Amino acid sequence: MESSIRMLDERTDQATRKMLQKVVERKQKFDYLTRLHLMVMWSTVLITFIYFVFLYFTTISPFSYSFAALFSNFVNHSSNLFMLIVIFGLYGLMNVYRQKRDKAEKEFHALRCEIIDKSKDLWKKEDAWNNRHLVFEMMKQNYDINLYHENK
Repeated sequence: MESSIRMLDERTDQATRKMLQKVVERKQKFDYLTRLHLMVMWSTVLITFIYFVFLYFTTISPFSYSFAALFSNFVNHSSNLFMLIVIFGLYGLMNVYRQKRDKAEKEFHALRCEIIDKSKDLWKKEDAWNNRHLVFEMMKQNYDINLYHENK
């Protein structure tokens, strides 16, 4: 359990701490998948750009006088097939990570909204209800998780 969640005072019970820990874990998973998706996406864009520049200088420019010669030269080099497989593989991987990122975002948002909806039950006592803003501020400052409003 995160140290800042573990150090919450007696106004926050153990079940609430577990829920806060779970929302932090889901936020971390969402952030990780977002970084991974961006890294694969930019790798795909960069490799595709480099391949098209390579293709232009080795195939298109020297053989632009005839489509048959251009196509024949394209097919004769096995590196073209390899690069196309790499590019389509990276594109597929990018889509897989996008789907995983979207799923992690939905899970994170659902748990965050559940905590917001159940806040009256989680902080039942008058003293705990009046000081819940301390927990919300800690979550916002330490983990960038907004528990004040359901909207992103």
